[in-house]
Amino acid sequence: MDTTNLFRLDGRVALITGGSRGIGKMIAAGFIAQGAKVYISSRKAAACEETAAELGPNCIALPQDVSTVAGCKALAAQFAEHEDKLDILVNNAGAAWGVPFEEFSEIGWDKVMDLNVKSPFFLTQALHTVLKASGSRGKPAKVINITSIDGQRLNPWETYSYHASKSALIYLTKRMAARLVTDSINVTSIAPGAFASDMNKAARDHGDAVAEGIPAKRVGVDEDMAGAAIYLASRAGDYVIGETITVDGGLVHASLGTSIDA
Repeated sequence: MDTTNLFRLDGRVALITGGSRGIGKMIAAGFIAQGAKVYISSRKAAACEETAAELGPNCIALPQDVSTVAGCKALAAQFAEHEDKLDILVNNAGAAWGVPFEEFSEIGWDKVMDLNVKSPFFLTQALHTVLKASGSRGKPAKVINITSIDGQRLNPWETYSYHASKSALIYLTKRMAARLVTDSINVTSIAPGAFASDMNKAARDHGDAVAEGIPAKRVGVDEDMAGAAIYLASRAGDYVIGETITVDGGLVHASLGTSIDA
């Protein structure tokens, strides 16, 4: 048994949606540090190009809006102009919407459900051929969906479509895994907790206060997210299929509930 290269990604090619910032950028940097070539995509071309320049020559920008099926197909076509195989796909692009129940709109529902649930499915479908070209029994291709602890437990905010979308994606991960494992493609997900980002402004702007409610007493940092993604993407995670790894400092699975004495 040789464990010296369990977490290396040398020679592997990855595509990360929402890769220009936040969790996507954390994962991109981690993959590159382990030897991968990483394509990052986001709908804002300038941000995508800026991050690619920052992360170095092994990071290539492929700007695209994947909120529609047409956008997913367009990104797959762009990728095919550069590579004929894809080892790792990270479906990270996402959106949230928080509005009181009485005011929650169809736009807020559809925007979130389309990007958070529909797009991961149809982008994976559009990239199925290049994922199959990479995968083998001894070295499967990987699809990692970025879900959320909000798909596992409630938060205090009225983010109806976000909660529903992340719960759906966790279960969609299992269903996709059951089918795609037959093509030597492993599908898994990561459910992040509090990580500082533009989407999680509470963790970004009020990290110390947020940390008080987390068993680990801190918000997540780049290495926490990169580490989980590297594990799933590398040889170390080859026997993990359909699973959601919760990376949240214990909030979901190690929080003590309140009790009322009789």
